[in-house]
Amino acid sequence: MAASSNSSLSGSSVSSAVWTLILTAPIHCKGSFDPEDYQPPIWKSYLYQLQQEAPRPKRITCPQEMESRPKYYGREFHGLISRERADELLAGTEGAYLIRESQRQPGTHTLALRFGGQTLNYRLFYDGKHFVGEKRFESVHDLVTDGLITLYIETKAAEYIAKMTTNPIYQHLGYTSLLRDKITHQLNQTRSEPKKVTFQQDEKISPSPLSRRTTIKDGPEKHCNYEKIHNFKVHTFRGPHWCEYCANFMWGLIAQGVRCSDCGLNVHKQCSKLVPSDCQPDLRRIKKVFSCDLTTLVKAHNTPRPMVLDICIKEIEHRGLKSEGLYRVSGFTEHIEDVRLAFDRDGEKADISANMYPDINIIAGALKLYLRDLPIPVITYDVYSKFIQAAKITDPDSRLEAVHDGLLQLPPAHYETLRYLMTHLKRVTMHEKDNYMNSENLGIVFGPTLMRPPDLNTLTTLNDMRYQKLIVQLLIEHEDILF
Repeated sequence: MAASSNSSLSGSSVSSAVWTLILTAPIHCKGSFDPEDYQPPIWKSYLYQLQQEAPRPKRITCPQEMESRPKYYGREFHGLISRERADELLAGTEGAYLIRESQRQPGTHTLALRFGGQTLNYRLFYDGKHFVGEKRFESVHDLVTDGLITLYIETKAAEYIAKMTTNPIYQHLGYTSLLRDKITHQLNQTRSEPKKVTFQQDEKISPSPLSRRTTIKDGPEKHCNYEKIHNFKVHTFRGPHWCEYCANFMWGLIAQGVRCSDCGLNVHKQCSKLVPSDCQPDLRRIKKVFSCDLTTLVKAHNTPRPMVLDICIKEIEHRGLKSEGLYRVSGFTEHIEDVRLAFDRDGEKADISANMYPDINIIAGALKLYLRDLPIPVITYDVYSKFIQAAKITDPDSRLEAVHDGLLQLPPAHYETLRYLMTHLKRVTMHEKDNYMNSENLGIVFGPTLMRPPDLNTLTTLNDMRYQKLIVQLLIEHEDILF
């Protein structure tokens, strides 16, 4: 009897070549740790051995030339034959396969594959590559090879695979633990505790927002651990690879697992869901500065804030605080683009001095461009609605408390970036007589730059602009108590 299935061939899948296993003693990183003592963990070989045992593909060729054969199939194409006939041709040969035209749906093609003493039938597709599921292959032979490996391993080791994430080695990888602890310690030293704010009205003074007395009380610490989720993407590994979470072999020919494009961590797709949010980006993998995720950039450079922010603000405060229309007047677009390219190319060594760019509006424009191009805004999509709702509160004290609550929900790197920027903008307003930029004007400029609605709906954006402006205005005017 022929059996139909569409799931196994599209499961997770590395080459069936013979590889050498490296077995060493595991490291348990508890207490102090010397990097020179590091040894890789024991890589578990069971799934690797099963891949070596998996049936090899055997092509059953058609004895006659088929005029209806598509050009992307070879002699394994048998034309319009029944399931029963395909079953007869494949009988007794484990791993045997052929391609036939479907009798039920003429014009479509079916891969018939012998496995486990029965014939499995899969709808076969071609769009420049061959596929029956998510994976795409250069040849039908590779597709069948990968499918037999997956079928064999998932049949023989279903229970083992289901339990392989229960005793992970990830927390015992010495370098991972050491680096995470070191970075967390350094960043905690650079960040002071956010202040829990409560607002109390002075009974002796008229109830005006400008004449309130602010009492600052200690609240729960917002630890600056700069957590970052891994940026996993499906990856095809060339050569032997083991999962760095569960230590098991990553099987198949292609798309055997996922790799973090920021730090290079390699794990099974199912293991990726269990990996902690502790990505430590590798500078070699960061292609650019502008348009890079904020947390990714600061973790890669091991800084509390994006270097673009520090460098641009330092230059602006050195020679531009009294510049009329600062942040409102635009610099030349071509020169702003030059600054962007300089940061992407040279990083913290980028030269934005007056010798290179005499017009301070170019530097201000580059800073705004950096903030505007962030894939996740400084005020993140997750808390956007909380800030908009806070702006709609009419009572001044309650509104400030709601804004403060929203700030505490920002990711640490976003919080620190916003705090540093607001402190700078507050200094800009101190020179209002010269630059004509008060908190309201700056709110108009920076509102849409720092916060964007998640759905990017044009009508929503227009309706929210006044609230965006008000939020930034409040952050500037009350930066000393909100942060």
